[in-house]
Amino acid sequence: MIGINVASVIILLGVLIFVHELGHFLTAKLSGVGVLKFSLGFGPRLIGRKYGETEYRISLIPLGGYVKLLGESGAEQLSPEDEKRSFLKQPVLKKIGIVAAGPGFNFLFAVLAFAVIYMSGFPTLTNEIGSVQSGSSAQQAGLREGDRITAIDGEKVTTWTEIAEAIGGSKGRELTIQVQRPDGATGDFRLKGRPTTVKNLFGEDAESYKIGIQASTEVVIKRENPVRAVLSGFEQSWAITELTFISIYKIIAGAISPSNLGGPILIAQMAGTQVKKGFLPFIFFMAILSINLAVLNILPIPVLDGGHLFFFLIEMVTGKEINMKWREVAQQIGFFLLILLMLFVFYNDILRIFEE
Repeated sequence: MIGINVASVIILLGVLIFVHELGHFLTAKLSGVGVLKFSLGFGPRLIGRKYGETEYRISLIPLGGYVKLLGESGAEQLSPEDEKRSFLKQPVLKKIGIVAAGPGFNFLFAVLAFAVIYMSGFPTLTNEIGSVQSGSSAQQAGLREGDRITAIDGEKVTTWTEIAEAIGGSKGRELTIQVQRPDGATGDFRLKGRPTTVKNLFGEDAESYKIGIQASTEVVIKRENPVRAVLSGFEQSWAITELTFISIYKIIAGAISPSNLGGPILIAQMAGTQVKKGFLPFIFFMAILSINLAVLNILPIPVLDGGHLFFFLIEMVTGKEINMKWREVAQQIGFFLLILLMLFVFYNDILRIFEE
């Protein structure tokens, strides 16, 4: 079990870190900026090789990676020719593009990962009613077990997810539900959902509307063509991105306990579990983590990509570069905060192990 967890988290983090750094690397190369190092991991080099001016390496500490750009620190002595290829001498929009490409590639990776899942096929509940609650709006309107809901207010539905979303967000207005009976007969039924209180993803009370039906156990494998799969992948990635930002806000606001945060140990456990479930669940987990990595990196914390973007946005507005000494101080503070966060999530992971 431990071996599976370790192997799966190495693959997981290795792929996501590689994708992130590849974004910085390719954008820098295409922008004409020199790249001195492309490293998976931090610290001492384990293996590596130099091609041209760039050293490609795998380093000892596998909790991240980096791309070292020519003239990035501002302290190097560069020739006039290298000055033109120096990162800090580039126009501010070009610098923003290079820095933003890392999180951008993580987001695109998630889109493509979800697209693979949608093209491969995923199990979903059909539109067949499995049971009707006694005294509910559905029973009073005449809906029965075995009926198939084919449309709601003229919009075609084929899965239970579509049905639940349409009814849950109806706000109590009258719905026209088109049904096909087991004998092939069709009919329209008009009814209103009744308000009910449910728990949302954050454990908070939320209002939803129900008509008193449950899905049958019938499941189909739904597949999408490549174009539709990519669009669905983008929609899914965007929805998870929004959810991640909301989660961060709720943690800061105190609505969610920080004890829910997890670190490398939890990620390894979850990765091992998903690997045992199969290839597609592991890809799904990787896509979610890739989005989390993208969101984390664009937070305006010095050391992270978001901190650099924040400085460059100030430069774009003011027309002046941020003083290097101030940037170094900010990065030291940001590094200290990240260390505290890592210690905290490690502490949470260890507590979970002892509580199991």
